Parts: sequence; C-alpha cells; structure tokens
Amino acid sequence: MPTDPSATAPPRHQEPVDVHLILRRDGPAGPEVLLSRRAGQVYAAGLWHLPSGHLDGPHEDVVTALIREAGEETGVGIDSADVRHAVTVHHRSPAGSARIGIFFEVRHWSGEPRVMEPAVCDAMDWFPLADLPAPMVAYCRAGLDAYAAGRPFAVHFQESGDQVEFEPAADRLRLLSSADPSPDAPDRRVREFAEQAVGRITGWTDTSWAREGSRVWRASGTDGGQWFVKIHQSDRFHSREVEAYRSWVPALGPAAPRLVAADPELRAIVITAVPGRSLHGAVHPPDEQQRIFHRIGELAAAIHRSLPARPSAGVPAAVGKLERHLAAARAHLAPGDEDFVRQVTAKADQLPDLGRVPTHGDFQLRNLRWDQATGTLYVIDFERSEPGPAVRDFVRFSDAWSGRPDLAEAVMAGYGRKFSAAEEQHLVVHQVLDAVSGIQYGIGHGDPELVERGRRTLAQLRATHGSGLPPETPEPSR
Repeated sequence: MPTDPSATAPPRHQEPVDVHLILRRDGPAGPEVLLSRRAGQVYAAGLWHLPSGHLDGPHEDVVTALIREAGEETGVGIDSADVRHAVTVHHRSPAGSARIGIFFEVRHWSGEPRVMEPAVCDAMDWFPLADLPAPMVAYCRAGLDAYAAGRPFAVHFQESGDQVEFEPAADRLRLLSSADPSPDAPDRRVREFAEQAVGRITGWTDTSWAREGSRVWRASGTDGGQWFVKIHQSDRFHSREVEAYRSWVPALGPAAPRLVAADPELRAIVITAVPGRSLHGAVHPPDEQQRIFHRIGELAAAIHRSLPARPSAGVPAAVGKLERHLAAARAHLAPGDEDFVRQVTAKADQLPDLGRVPTHGDFQLRNLRWDQATGTLYVIDFERSEPGPAVRDFVRFSDAWSGRPDLAEAVMAGYGRKFSAAEEQHLVVHQVLDAVSGIQYGIGHGDPELVERGRRTLAQLRATHGSGLPPETPEPSR
C-alpha cells in the first residue's frame, strides 16, 4: 500500500501576517517615529512598540489593515495613497513561532496621535529614529533598524534563550539588499551609504561628466526627494570638496547645494539637488545673457567674501610643474608659444602678493546652473576649491566672455569692482599655466577640446600681451 507523503513531510510554514505603522515626522535632531508602550494583559507589556496589528481575515489587505489599526490605536486618519512599503521582516520569536511583519512608512496623516486603547497602551510618544528608547520589543527594533539602514527585507530569527526585549548583545537581525535598481546605479556600498543618509532611494541616474574621473549620480527618493551622490577620483579632491562644504559654501545660502553626508573611505558625498540647467552650451537672448553674467559676478564676489582674506602663499604651485607640462604639450604649441609662456612665468615670483580667499577652482559655465523661471543662479562642484587669489576663479571663466565686452562688463559690474594692475598680472600667469596644463592633460587623456582651449587661450593672451605681463599701471588715487 503506498505511503502518504504528507504523513511524513515536515509541516509547511503557515506564518501569520502582521502590519506595523512607521509614522514619521521631521524633528530637531532628524527623523522621529511614533511609538506606543504596551500595557495590561498583553504580550510584551511594558515594552515600546510601533502601532501594529493583524489582518482581520482573508477579506482585508495589508494596506487596509494598516489604516484600520492606525485609527484604532492612535486616532490618526491615513489615505492609502500616503502608505509606502518600508521593510518586510521574517521573524521567529524565542518561543519558536514565526510570522511575517510588513512595516509601512507614512509621512502624511490627519489628526493628532493619542492613546486610543488605554487598556493595552499606557503611553505614546515621538522618538528620534537614531535614538530609540528602551526597553523595546526586539522584533519591532529589527524592523526599524532595517528601515533606518534603507533595506527592504530582513530576517530576525531569535533563539530559544533570547529575551522578547531588544538586547544589543543578542541582536539577530540579518539585512538583505535589494537587486540593483538600474544598470546605472553605483555599487552596493555606495548605495547603502547614500540610503543611510537620506532613506530609501528608488531611482539612480548616472550624470557623470564625460571627461572627469569622478562619478556622479542623481538619486530619487520615495517621496520625490532628489539628491546627488558623488565619488571623487582622489582623496585630495574629496577632502577639498568636503572642506569647502563645511567651511565657506554655507555662506552662499541657497545658491549652492548642502552637504548631507560624507564618507572618506568611499570618497563619497551626498548633497542636496539644486534646480536649473547648466549654462554650458546654453543659448539665451542678449539681455538675459547680460543679466546672467551680472549674477555670475555677484556670485563670484560672494565666494571670495565668504571668509576673511589670509596672507598670500607666494608663487602659484603650478609653476613648479611647468617643465613637465611643457614637455608633454610642446608638440602642440604654436611657434612662439613656449617663449611667451616662459616670459610670463619668469616674472611670477616678482609679482606683488595678493591675499588668499576661498576660490571655487573650476569656476566655469558647466558648474553654474541657471533657473530661468526664478532668475536664480547656482554653483556646484567644489572639488578643486582651495584658498588662493580671487583672480584664480576667472582663469577659465574669462573664456566665456571672449569677444563679448558687454558680458565682461556685466561680470565686473556684478563683481563690484575692476581688477587691480597686480590682479591683472596674476590673472595672466594663472591663465598661461592653466593653458599649458590643459594641453598636456588633453593630450594624455584623448580630449581634443581641452587641447584646443589651451591653444586658444595662449593665442588670445599673446594677441593682448605679446611681450609678456600687462604693465604695472599705478592705482588711481581715491
């Protein structure tokens, strides 16, 4: 007689499903969540827990159950459109019974949360997500820890000797990562770093600049938030940008992004997104173009005034690299270019000292964004920032107004003053050094645009200052 397989097979899982409400608000120290303290003749009495409950039966889906439980326990009203899945936890209690817990995030609701069932709940309060209270149900804590880490799924199987209360020494949480959200997404470590900073990210778009070693992604959050995540090509660029964001960039207010998080090991940062479109390659009517360039001058002045000036450091550091750069660029220089370069740089150590101020270091159209709807200008990308003479920020930008004296006048009007004779001389030295550096870099990295820009800059400088530096005209009396 055949044996019935069901008689010897292990029992199948028949775990109950429960729902948990992560009611979230912004607090003074970061995100806060609503917790209630269980009381009376209930499981885990005296421990903090999220508002939660079971499905009433096969007729009720998990979202309907969450909204019902929220009203019964806290008195708040929730629209199903505001319910977002946060984490699913496969949990086993110390007694051996298992269940599936589905945690939902809600950021918008009606009414004020309050204790609605005093027989089973004796307190309700808001707590920072980063500083949860004790004692707390370990199962609930596992779901919130997974949520804070930005993970969509977790396993929390407790052992027979474990306590119902959360104990750090017996934390059984195992976090699982989701599949890559898109082919453009960064690697797992970068995604986890970003999600720990801003919460779950549902979309990644690679926005990296083609010729740079740094990588940049636009990250989209579940509630429509937008951030940029950047991986620097070197420790030096990372430290420069982070230092800029932590020192002088805040003085620019809304005209610049805000640093959200930084990880020196990953060389990664998360910054807020700013609106507008890059000015690189953009075309505007002449009157709007002049308005934009006037605003550029104002923004440059704000950068240079963001911290007090300090004493000069002397000759530009790039002078020490000149011979190496010339050796690589020589075959692409026009006749007479090398002599001109040497004439200019030979006088660099004789120039009057200029004070050092915060400088952007790569101040050019591609790092400026214009929001046409509001008439607002934004500046981004501070990885080349360092203290230096203010004219350093006009080295690459002056190419944008070449042949357009009206735009040059608009910039200087916005800047609030014209350059002194000493600044004009420093500017030429910096432009020459940047041109030669750009040519050698373009040759080594297959970037003909950089080579052409360097050659064009040298030709323009020679046409204006054929014999070297501009004359030392005396300053006008005031």
